[in-house]
Amino acid sequence: MNAALVALLAVLLDRWLKEPRRWHPLVGFGSWARWLEERLHGDAAWRGILAVTLAIIPLVLAVAAGLQFLGAHAWLGSAVLLYLVLGAASLGQHAAAVAGALEQGDLGGAREAVGRIVSRDASRLDAAGVSRAAVESVLENGNDAAFGALFWFFVAGAPGAVAYRLANTLDAMWGYRNERYRRFGWAAARLDDVLNWLPARLTALTYALLGKTSVAWRCWRSQAPAWDSPNAGPVMAAGAGALGVRLGGAAIYHGQVEDRPALGEGNEASAADIGRAVGLVNRGLWLWLAAYGLLEWAHA
Repeated sequence: MNAALVALLAVLLDRWLKEPRRWHPLVGFGSWARWLEERLHGDAAWRGILAVTLAIIPLVLAVAAGLQFLGAHAWLGSAVLLYLVLGAASLGQHAAAVAGALEQGDLGGAREAVGRIVSRDASRLDAAGVSRAAVESVLENGNDAAFGALFWFFVAGAPGAVAYRLANTLDAMWGYRNERYRRFGWAAARLDDVLNWLPARLTALTYALLGKTSVAWRCWRSQAPAWDSPNAGPVMAAGAGALGVRLGGAAIYHGQVEDRPALGEGNEASAADIGRAVGLVNRGLWLWLAAYGLLEWAHA
């Protein structure tokens, strides 16, 4: 079975089964990463490099060996593995919980719901701040949990998609610039930057094509360079422009206020824009599947 059909099956499984509620492999991987951190953490970059290597390489080799063992049924194993590293349906569920609480006037519930998908302090956000945080999370995680995984699946099969998501998970755990992780987390952060460089720009292009194209392109060019992350900047600037909303601005992370650059243009984000952001990601997924299917057909 060709890669486009395997990817389609994985996306359909993601839509149907959603995120596993128990025994999610990425949760287990997080426990493995914490075990490694407890034993290897220190103020030296080589410790972080060793931790990243031990966390990812054995698992990716095990995945490759398992697919080799499956032989003719490797396509099914690949579809299941890709389903497990995709998170588009789960992202939509979390976003819908935030939007639903806002629409019902439950600001406390909305803060709690958005706190599950963002790393900033959500306890003092007003309704606009909650909406802004949710839209930013959907746009950024659309790359991390959907397009990036698909990209590496198309490039390197299921082992590539697994390696990408494991690196992405380590970046979320260790890729901070605080005192504890500045050196130890350097390798995780840089690996994620490298693996995401091209997928992030393809994601930004996807958002631009499926939204307000000229606005998205303008925001991408003028606003993304001011963003700290070389990959999140293009994704969120293009996404905000495609939706025609304003994002960015001050946010509280780990007790400290960060004055982030503005993104997008137009009206301030609202509850309705959360659903629009999810729709943008979903349309992009179908576009990627169709485009890759056409490429495989043309190549054949």
